[in-house]
Amino acid sequence: MKQRLLSKDFTLVVIGQIISLFGNAAIRFALPLYLLNLTGSSALYGTVTACAFLPAILLSPVGGIVADRVNKGNIMVILDFFTAAVILVFSLCMDGAGLVLLVTLTLMLLYGIAGAYQPAVQASIPALVSRDNFMAGNSIINAISSFASFIGPVLGGVLYSAYGLKPVLWVCAACFILSAVMEIFIKIPSEKRASDGGIWKTAKADFAESLRFIRKERPIIGKALLVICGINLFLAAMIMVALPYLITEVLDLEAVRANRLYGFAEGALAAGGLAGGIGAGIFADRLSIHKSGNLVIYCAVSVFPVSASLLLFSSGMINYIVITVCCFAVMLFSTVFTVQMMAFIQAETPQNLMGKVIAVILTVSMCAQPLGNAMYGILFEIGKGFEYIVVLFSGTVSLIIAVRTRNIFKKFAEK
Repeated sequence: MKQRLLSKDFTLVVIGQIISLFGNAAIRFALPLYLLNLTGSSALYGTVTACAFLPAILLSPVGGIVADRVNKGNIMVILDFFTAAVILVFSLCMDGAGLVLLVTLTLMLLYGIAGAYQPAVQASIPALVSRDNFMAGNSIINAISSFASFIGPVLGGVLYSAYGLKPVLWVCAACFILSAVMEIFIKIPSEKRASDGGIWKTAKADFAESLRFIRKERPIIGKALLVICGINLFLAAMIMVALPYLITEVLDLEAVRANRLYGFAEGALAAGGLAGGIGAGIFADRLSIHKSGNLVIYCAVSVFPVSASLLLFSSGMINYIVITVCCFAVMLFSTVFTVQMMAFIQAETPQNLMGKVIAVILTVSMCAQPLGNAMYGILFEIGKGFEYIVVLFSGTVSLIIAVRTRNIFKKFAEK
């Protein structure tokens, strides 16, 4: 008999994620935009967002180790309360000197917390749903993330344009506090495991164990990880830097209106993720691993119209519409691919290694993101007036990776 998907505890995880991820999306939208509005520098923006990823990379393995050893619900509660505290402290200090440094440190803390938080969420799915429901469970979590990312930037953009940064900060802090209170009531089955030494010694041993599993027992997971790294470096990073920079600094749009339109563009990006998450859940039985490479090809191809539009049209609104529609398409296909990969990895990984393996995947894949952010920040700065060339470069390299990905998973399916 097939276990029902929406148990009480999984439902509480879902509701907590809706609230928490809304706050996360809004604060990650508002703080970098605030910095970009102050400085107008894509290089500084790319460097700061690259620095923000470093704590996430370092803390993801720790999050995976802790998720395999202590109650995952407690991790979510503690980190949500801590996030609310970080935001409130920033709101009290933001009127002082050294604002660029303060924004950088705050983003680093927020990304670091998220890096430790996500392994607990992903590792809780197999503990709360049956194996038959892995794809559906991941689809729901991804759809929620995309829905929150859709609503967060849209409302954050309107609120930020009308009232400034502080109201956005207060709303986000309230979201994390409410999410933490909700998560107190979650009961996630867990097996407490003793560590063989200090946290860093344990982290090193667990990281090595996970790498051995990925390299020797499930090498297809390692290949999937390399694909994700390549896409993060050449495609995801480009979109992350290009979207705010092109809309608020390059296109011929009035400043306050541009900030609001950027919020809607971020919302469209998240709406693509929401559509992809829902689609992955509805068509879970029809999604086969050997066709997953096609999804990456669709992502890469969706970038080329942006380059063509920037070259051919001078109208800010035409370029804005093309950018928004293409970002929706990229996010739709990439989300279906992500859901499919996460369900595949969870199905191939033993429960006792789940948190650590997911943490390794998140850690290694995130390493590409800061490099990409810094690279595209510099490329857009150097290529002022020729932004279409930078976008074309991103699409071309991503397409090469996509074709290689299709061949990898075709061969795996044949075996």
